[in-house]
Amino acid sequence: MASTRLRLVGTTVAAFAAISLLAGAILRASVSERQAAIHLEQLVEQAETLAAALDGARLVAPEAGALKAMADAVRARSGLRVSFIVADGSVVADSDVHRLDLDRVANHAGRPEIAAALEGRMGSSRRQSATVGRTLVYAAVPHPAGGVVRVADERPAPPPAALWLGVWATGVALAGVASWMLIRTVAGEPIARIAGAVEGLAAGDLDARTGWHAGDELGRIAAAVDRLGAELDARLREISGEKEQLQAVLSGMVEGVLVLDEQGHILLANPRLREMMRMRGDTAGKRPIEAIRNAAVEEALADAAAGAGPVVREIRLGGDHALLRVHASAFPSGEGKGVVAVFHDITEIRRVEALRRDFVTNASHELRTPLTAIRGFAETLLRNELSRQEQRRYLEIILGHSERLSRLVDDLLELSRAESASLPLEPHDLRLAGIASDVLAGLTAAARERGIDAGLRVDEDVSANADPAALEQILINLLDNAFKYTDPGGKVELIVGRAPGGRPRVRVSDTGIGIPAADRDRIFERFYRVDRARSRGLGGTGLGLSIVRHLAAAMGGEVGVESAPGVGSTFWVDLPTASSR
Repeated sequence: MASTRLRLVGTTVAAFAAISLLAGAILRASVSERQAAIHLEQLVEQAETLAAALDGARLVAPEAGALKAMADAVRARSGLRVSFIVADGSVVADSDVHRLDLDRVANHAGRPEIAAALEGRMGSSRRQSATVGRTLVYAAVPHPAGGVVRVADERPAPPPAALWLGVWATGVALAGVASWMLIRTVAGEPIARIAGAVEGLAAGDLDARTGWHAGDELGRIAAAVDRLGAELDARLREISGEKEQLQAVLSGMVEGVLVLDEQGHILLANPRLREMMRMRGDTAGKRPIEAIRNAAVEEALADAAAGAGPVVREIRLGGDHALLRVHASAFPSGEGKGVVAVFHDITEIRRVEALRRDFVTNASHELRTPLTAIRGFAETLLRNELSRQEQRRYLEIILGHSERLSRLVDDLLELSRAESASLPLEPHDLRLAGIASDVLAGLTAAARERGIDAGLRVDEDVSANADPAALEQILINLLDNAFKYTDPGGKVELIVGRAPGGRPRVRVSDTGIGIPAADRDRIFERFYRVDRARSRGLGGTGLGLSIVRHLAAAMGGEVGVESAPGVGSTFWVDLPTASSR
C-alpha cells in the first residue's frame, strides 16, 4: 500500500511538475505578450495625450525651444523618451538629444512608426535606436496641425524566471491537494474576476470592476481593466454631457442649423430648422433636397461645399412665402468637406421695412396734399386783388385743409401712442353696454346730420377688462368709419354681446358700400382706403382702423371684419373677459 501511495504520489507529483512547468512557461509567455501590449497602449496613450495638449500649436522649428522643454518635462516625470517630428521627417525636439545635436540626427521619415503616423495612422515598432543606442518600443501619432508626436521606452522586462521556478518547486512539494489550491488561488479567482469585468464592460456595464488587488501580473492586468473601465465611464459621461449641452443650445436657438457630412448627407438638423422647413420624420443620412425639397437651398449648400469662402443667400420658401437668409460654409470632415448652414427668418424684418417705406410714402403724400392746397390758395390771396367774397371762399378752403392737416397730425400722434410698447393703459372691469351707450349718444348728432339711423342693441350686458379711454376711442373710430361709408337713409348699429368663444364682443354693423374681398386683409393698414375719393371728401385720414387694431392689441383683444360689397360691413372687437367673472 505504501509503495502504491508512493507511486501515486510520485506520479501525481511528476505529472503536476510537468504540467505546472509547461503551464508556467505558457502563462509567462501570455503575460509577457499582454504586458507588452499594455505597455504599447500606454505609450500610445501618452503620445495621444501629448498631441492633444499641443492642439492649436504647430510643430515647427521656431517652436523647438518650447517643444524641447515639454519633452524634457515628460522625460523627467515618466522616464519616457519624447520626440517631435515635422512633416518632412526632421526631428525638431527630442528629450534624449540636445538641441545643438539635432542636426546630426538622421531624417526619420523612413522609420516605420513615423511613416505610419505621417499617413494619419498610429504607428509602432521595436528596434535598436541609432540615435540613443538602446532597444526601444516606439509609438507615434499624427498631430492635428501636421507632424508627428512619438513616445518611446524600453520594453519592460518579463517576469523573473525565479518566480516561476519557485511556483513549480512549491507545486512539486505540495503535489495533489496543494496543486489545485494553488491554481485556484493564484490563477482561478483573479482570471474569473477579470473575465467577468471585461464581459461586463463589453456588455455596456461601465461600473463592472475586478475587485482584485495583487502585486503580480494578474493583479496588474486586473488593475489595468479597472482603470480602463473608469476611463471609459469618465469619457462616456463627458461625451454625453457635451452632447446634452450641444442639444440644449441647438434646441434653444431661434435660427435653424443644418450640418452635412463630406458626402452631402444630413448629420444634424435642429428643431427650429425642422419647423422652418416643415421637415418630417428622421432626416439623418438623407440629402438636403430629400428632406427640404427646395432647389435654392440645395444650390447654396453645394456652392458652400465647393467654394473656399462662406455663402450668403436670401431664399424664399414656396409654401408660406417666408424669406430666409442662409449662411453656409464648409469645414473639414473625414476625407472631404462638410457644410454647416445657419438659417435666419427675416420675413418679419422685410415686412416691417416694407411697412416703413409705405408709411413714409403715404404720410408724405397725405401731408403734401393739404399743404400744397394751403400754399396755393395763400399765394393766390397775396398776389391777386380779389373780391371779399372770393377771399372768404379761399380762406374757407385754406381752413378746411388746415383742419384736415390737424386731424392727420392728431391721428399720427394717436397711432404712434397706440403702437408704442409704453402706451399708458389702465384696464379694469367695464360694463360694455354703458360705454357703448355713452359713445353713441355723443355721435347721434353727427349721424342725424348725415341722415343715418344709428342705434344700440345689447344682446348680453357683458363686462370686459379694458381701458375706458382706449375703448371709447375704438368705438368712436368704428362708428365714424361706418358713418362715412353709409349713404343717407342707411343704418348703423352698435351691438354688445359675446363672441362664439365666449369673450366679450362689440360690433359696429352698417348698410354701407361694403368692402371687396381683395381689400379686407389690408383695411387695417395705415393710410389704406377702399374708396380714397370718398374718404378724403369726408375728411378721413386713413389711420382710424389702424388705431383701432393697435389699441385692441394693446389691451389683449382682437379685431376683424365681415363685409360684402353693396350690402354693408360689420367690424368686431373681442376684448379680455372681466377679471371678476
